[in-house]
Amino acid sequence: MLRTLIGALALGASLLAAPLLAQTEMPPEERALLRSEVRRYLLEHPEIIMEAIQVLEDRRREAETMADRDLVTRNLEALHADGFSFVAGNPEGDVTVVEFLDYNCGFCKRAHDEVRQLIETDPGLRYVVKEFPILGPSSRLAAQAALAATYQDEGRRYLAYNDALMSHQGQLSERAVFDYADDVGLHVRQLRRDMERPEIEERLGRTQGLARALRIEGTPSFVIGGQLVRGYVPLDRMREAVARERAERG
Repeated sequence: MLRTLIGALALGASLLAAPLLAQTEMPPEERALLRSEVRRYLLEHPEIIMEAIQVLEDRRREAETMADRDLVTRNLEALHADGFSFVAGNPEGDVTVVEFLDYNCGFCKRAHDEVRQLIETDPGLRYVVKEFPILGPSSRLAAQAALAATYQDEGRRYLAYNDALMSHQGQLSERAVFDYADDVGLHVRQLRRDMERPEIEERLGRTQGLARALRIEGTPSFVIGGQLVRGYVPLDRMREAVARERAERG
């Protein structure tokens, strides 16, 4: 605790004294006096330290947000129109929500119903699914099957299959992956054949490369308009992000 307070005191003194020291040519004795006065003031008003730390934290977050927006801008085409990621909601929506997901991810399952509610209650949203299996072989198998499902019936059964996979409790097994496919009306033999297509692996690789470019390491992760949201967020915060995006666009 003492080290923390000393560090905070030094930080606060630096924040307050630095502008004055930088802008004036002061003799060493005057500089020492100024530092002493700043230290005395901080000891008398320690709340200033926490305010200074909060300012630094706010600036750090702002810088991270701007850096993330730049990453999104540079990868916008791959996010919105890679030619293979499933698109739901309004294809002409004014805001696009992109989700990177893994079918074995507990937080993805937690977010699933809320994401569906977000899309279904906002007719202006376009929703893009990025299959991003990072939690082991069964995650990869499920992602391969989900991508292969888009080859049947022009992808009409994809969302039902996505729902079924996300409803599974615990780790998915190979049997469960194909049982759910059968349950939603997919032709399992055809699905298995399509999973062997070389473009399935190529597409997973492209999504993994996109995640690296965006510095996404976990699921779920979202891109809401130009905002990168790492990790689970509740429905109300997703709605706030959508509203903020629309407000910024005017």
